[in-house]
Amino acid sequence: MSDRDVTSRRGTALQADPSYHAEFSGDDLEREERSALRRIENLSTELTDVTEVEYRQLRLERVILIGIYDSDHEEAEVSLRELAALAETAGSTVLGGVLQRRDKPDNATYFGSGKARELADLVAETGADTVIADTELSPNQRRGLEDIVRVKVVDRTALILDIFAQHAKSKEGKAQVELAQLEYLLPRLRGWGESMSRQAGGRVSGGAGIGSRGPGETQIELDRRRIRTRMAKLKRQMKNMGPARATRRAGRRRHGLPSVVVAGYTNAGKSSLMNRLTGAGLLVENALFATLDPTVRRCETEDGRVYTLSDTVGFVRRLPTQLVEAFRSTLEEVAEADLILHVVDASHPDPVGQVEAVTEVLSEVDGAMDVRQIIVLSKADLADPIDLIGLRARYPGCVIVSAKTGEGMDDLRAAIADALPRPNVEVRVLVPFTRGDLISRAHADGEIMSEEYTGEGTKLHALVPPELAAELADCEA
Repeated sequence: MSDRDVTSRRGTALQADPSYHAEFSGDDLEREERSALRRIENLSTELTDVTEVEYRQLRLERVILIGIYDSDHEEAEVSLRELAALAETAGSTVLGGVLQRRDKPDNATYFGSGKARELADLVAETGADTVIADTELSPNQRRGLEDIVRVKVVDRTALILDIFAQHAKSKEGKAQVELAQLEYLLPRLRGWGESMSRQAGGRVSGGAGIGSRGPGETQIELDRRRIRTRMAKLKRQMKNMGPARATRRAGRRRHGLPSVVVAGYTNAGKSSLMNRLTGAGLLVENALFATLDPTVRRCETEDGRVYTLSDTVGFVRRLPTQLVEAFRSTLEEVAEADLILHVVDASHPDPVGQVEAVTEVLSEVDGAMDVRQIIVLSKADLADPIDLIGLRARYPGCVIVSAKTGEGMDDLRAAIADALPRPNVEVRVLVPFTRGDLISRAHADGEIMSEEYTGEGTKLHALVPPELAAELADCEA
């Protein structure tokens, strides 16, 4: 079956009517396309060389992917293939995917009742136990589609939240993900028969009992209140974690260390690039969102200047609003950096779309768009040379690299050194031998013009940051 095989509607009244003319249907969508489900083949993203990565040996669910599009089926297919990678990262087996062309989702069943029944037949034929929609579903759409296909239905947002929950390791990361999950769940609580609609009396479910309920609360109202209480607690915890992170950033600033942040689309090669630059030994997997907790490493330019390099969580198209809000504190690292390395997978079918998706998220973080950026086109060993030429023309000043082969890494290091702020205060001081720490910092953070040892101390002529210049002036022998 080709990737454009369809299951079309047959025997409709309009098709049987000889007086029917296609122009009566309007010019926005062709009738044949409207009534078709486009099967998308070869969605599996499994590695052919299993020695590259050992990951997800256990398969938990068998899923069918669904999506709709208005006019651009190629963009819809790229998005559905990304959804397949997300589903496999979550631990599922992708059995297939279908796309339907329509101007907007059906309010009741997302696909429309007729196509939903065709989807139900496909689910039964393949033995799938989950359907994943390539958009965010309303509670009504999810419930209506579940009633027809008779298996679990989840949307793109729930899938991404599930992946984040699996990969979060630090206390702060777990709190951020749980907060995002609760914000997603709160408006989607629904009753199951009478158990969720009756008033909660006596010993409330979960052993809450006296003092835990309001007057005449139903079970669903009680659950909503518990969720809001938990959300408030998580927000307090995250607020208390903020000062520690701010203190660490202030410490780096106090010592005059410039900050470089690696940002970009998920699975674009950020961790591989950071390992090449620093030898950090970060987890590298052929999986989306392998990195959730930021990592900071110390680096050095060719001329001896020290800076910090931070890895960040990857972005994705239509990143759930709940996650952007929950990870806002982490994204502050990007806004306070001196330089952003914006990593783009040059071998991806839509690298420009990746850049736009990342830019959209960064624009929601105050000050992030004011930070200088270097576009880093990664995975050059896998990219088409013609595509690289086009991307280089589109993004002047970009650097083309391959973390696997080492191609372009020297160019990237040179670009980082040129973009970092240079020390701009000239000092000529005599530093006593007891303050060797200041001499060491001058070597790490500044540019040494001359250095001479005398009987009274070290004569130093250098360019240093303003903070260090003040300390040198105070201790001059």
